Amino acid sequence: MESETWDYDELSEDIEAMCRSKAEEFRLLGYEYVTGKEIWECVSHKYEKEGKPPLYKLVNDIYSLKASAYMNYLTISAYRGMK
Repeated sequence: MESETWDYDELSEDIEAMCRSKAEEFRLLGYEYVTGKEIWECVSHKYEKEGKPPLYKLVNDIYSLKASAYMNYLTISAYRGMK
């Protein structure tokens, strides 16, 4: 299966909707200030090294993101930003 057969631009609205949905889920759990953009940044940061993932992996990464993994990402990002 070829992972390069789809285009981020074609799916950008769908990806944004998935990220907004995950952000809304986190807000229901008490994380009030989470945005869809932040969810995308958290999920996609590893793609810089791996390259473009297959669509099923992208969808799975967004919908299976745990609040603890998101908070770890924010903590590490803040630490890196302080250097």
